[in-house]
Formats: sequence, C-alpha cells, structure tokens
Amino acid sequence: MEQLQNAIAESKSHPSTRTTRPIVTGASVLAIKYKDGVMVMSDTLASYGSMARYKSVQRICKVNETTLIGASGEYSDFQYLKDLVEELTDEEFDEDDGASMSPKEIHSYLSRVMYNRRSKIDPLYNFVCVAGFKEGKSYLGALDYFGSTFEEDVFTSGYGMYIALPLIRKDWSADMDEKSAVALLEKCMTVLFYRDCRTINKYNIAKVTASGVEISKPYSLKTEWSYKRFQNPHIIE
Repeated sequence: MEQLQNAIAESKSHPSTRTTRPIVTGASVLAIKYKDGVMVMSDTLASYGSMARYKSVQRICKVNETTLIGASGEYSDFQYLKDLVEELTDEEFDEDDGASMSPKEIHSYLSRVMYNRRSKIDPLYNFVCVAGFKEGKSYLGALDYFGSTFEEDVFTSGYGMYIALPLIRKDWSADMDEKSAVALLEKCMTVLFYRDCRTINKYNIAKVTASGVEISKPYSLKTEWSYKRFQNPHIIE
C-alpha cells in the first residue's frame, strides 16, 4: 500500500503529459478520383508496434450515402473520429428534414477537430481521406494530425506517399473507368505489400458514386516471389 501511495505521489509531482507516439497503427490508404466517382483502398492490418497484431481491421467507413472516410495512423484515434461523424449523422437523422452533410462539409468539420486537438498539443495521429460524390461531382479531401487540409485528385498516406504516389501519377487519368481504377490501386497495393513491412495481403476497396457508397469484403491479391532479386538481393547483372 505504501508503494502505491508513493507511486501516486510521484506521478502527481510530474507535469501532465500527452500521447507522444501511436501504438496500434494502420499503414497506407490510397484513393483516386475516376470517371464515375472516387475509389479508396486499404489493407486490414493494425500493427502493435512492429507486430502484425490485428489482421481483420477495416480502416474505411461509410459516413452517409454520399461520403466515406479512410485513415492510416493510430487506430483508436480513427475510432474516435468515426464516433464523432456517427453522432453527426444521428443528429441529421433526428432532424428528419431531408438534409445531409456534403463531403466537403464533413471534410471541413474533421479538419476543425484535428486542428483543435493539435492546438491542445494532444493530436489525433491520423492521416485521413474524405471521399464523396454529390450533385454529380466527385470530392477527395485530405487532412493530417496538424489540421492541415487540401483537396486533390489522388491521395496516398503512410509508405504509399513514397512508393505508390509516383505509380499513381504515372498511370492515373481523370476519365479512367472503374476497372482501370481498381487495377491501378491493386497494382500499387501489391508493390506496397512487397516493400512495406507494416502491411498485409488482405484489403478492402470502396467506392462512392451516384449510386451511393460500397465497401467490399476483404480479399487478397496475387503476388509473385520468384523474382531473382527477391531470392537473392545481391545478384549483379
């Protein structure tokens, strides 16, 4: 009992501290606009430090019929953001006035949440994409744990900013069809699976179009490990 009291007294003698680093984290999220809407893809792994701990985590969620969000970074912080937007949609449902928030409004709301937490030196450790389709227009916005926001035609987070973004910029076009968009994202995720030790070969892919939001069940991609450089990286040709 005395040891416990000493520990409590010691903890009170130190200044209040905040989370300084994420613990359970998700890796890359990729998103692109295409001819019919916006497509988002992520793997289903949440790593506990360097351990592949949780292998069936969905890091893409539906907000309403026109918007979805996806995030990399600390998973518990993403759960907190999901709870906030669910509260917003519940309030809209209770109003029963036929109105619903647009993707841009949800993006703006989340940016204020992120900036507010950053200003308290208690940030939410996420890089978030907001994808939507409303009134015939696609929307893709991004925000980070500093509260910085921007709109783009393509989005990458995590290791994807270094590996996948150049591949997307090379092959992406605004008028690409759904099949081409899926093929591009799957190509990038395959390369990330080869190169990123914090990912897994199990993915969700989602799209938001005029028909609404669809999120796939988890699935795996075909991989190839017989390349000479994979088997022996020291080969000189």
